[in-house]
Amino acid sequence: MTGRNGRTVRDLRRGNRTAVLQRLYFDGPLSRFELGPATGLSSGSVSNVVADLVADGLVEEAGSVDSDGGRPRTLLRVAPSSGQMIGVDVGETRVRVELFDLALTELARTERPLTPQGYDVDVIAGHIRDGVAEVLTARQADPDRLLGVGVGVPGIVEHTPDRGAVVHGQTIGWDAVPLERLLRSASPLPEEVPYFIDNGAKTLGQAEMWFGAGRGARNAVVVLFGSGVGACLVTPEAEHGRALEWGHLTVRVRGRRCRCGAPGCLEAYAGAESLLARWREEGGRPPVDTDEETALTAMLAAAYPAEGDPADPVALAVLEETAEYLGAGLSDLINLFQPERILIGGWAGLQLGTRFLPAVRRHAATYALRHPADKVTIDLGRLGPDAVTVGAAILPLAGFFASGGRRPEPAGEARLPAWRTALQERAPR
Repeated sequence: MTGRNGRTVRDLRRGNRTAVLQRLYFDGPLSRFELGPATGLSSGSVSNVVADLVADGLVEEAGSVDSDGGRPRTLLRVAPSSGQMIGVDVGETRVRVELFDLALTELARTERPLTPQGYDVDVIAGHIRDGVAEVLTARQADPDRLLGVGVGVPGIVEHTPDRGAVVHGQTIGWDAVPLERLLRSASPLPEEVPYFIDNGAKTLGQAEMWFGAGRGARNAVVVLFGSGVGACLVTPEAEHGRALEWGHLTVRVRGRRCRCGAPGCLEAYAGAESLLARWREEGGRPPVDTDEETALTAMLAAAYPAEGDPADPVALAVLEETAEYLGAGLSDLINLFQPERILIGGWAGLQLGTRFLPAVRRHAATYALRHPADKVTIDLGRLGPDAVTVGAAILPLAGFFASGGRRPEPAGEARLPAWRTALQERAPR
């Protein structure tokens, strides 16, 4: 049955279930009495929806609170064990795969290291498939409750009707890679378990906005600072975030050659890869035969040694110049989008941390327009190095909410005849 606005009874029920699930998830535990004002639903609708969600095993009791003169009110919450998600971070140095329950408690993890030439498409797809299969063998894994697999990748992700998610990763040599189709081939997962693939900076932004330093902000930019740099813009119009290829903003005409091939990109001056390369070119001595994270740690130790030891002037100069480039790049984001908050995450951003932040803030204020600069705060993200993986796991969680907590039916499962489905939809609740 379709209403005047085109919504069916099924749409209305799904919307009601979504509203209750989301409020319990983000603000719970809550009583039925509190759910009414929080969702805008009538007390009868709340009771019906809660009864359905309890029957489906998605909502459970979580104690009680005293009411004003009446019986204690039962508190409800989303049952953490009622669903599981897998998050995958295709990073610069490794592929990380983690299994979470519905409360985003980590249940299992595995990592596959990457060599500097490790962005072979088939190798990455194999690492993801093997990692997914491995975490699903963990003692706490329940494959029947898996809501989906979220994957954060470098580059631009295009969602196509025929090939699924296609990745355009110019800096890693990926040209229109049909990653979703590659993962689905020889996948250990049933066909009905979905893959959600998006830009890694966007998954980082999603995580920080839902659970980290971005909570409560309406307009924010979350920066991913790793081997390269990227950003995610969150606004009321793009509440799930929009990836920005911020690292390929031109900051110097005829400047250093970027990994993308263009001269003068921000990433050629502000990414960890360029930091280490410039240190070496200026006469510094980064450790050889080690990964970027270890080398950056050594650079920081050289620039900011223990008390009494001399600082490496080359390492210090490169880091100070990088802080200025990063601040100037942030000033462009401030002038263009006027965010309330800018959050810096990613493994390199977290390593540079609070030591780097005052200089970045100072340079951002110098290069930005005064009015928007006065209104923005620049801080580090709170979710640590696993934030991209957590954000990737949020992708299937968001899909689960949007469906009202309904899981896809397995392929080939018997379905009710259309006439019986129509009658059930019209039945009063």
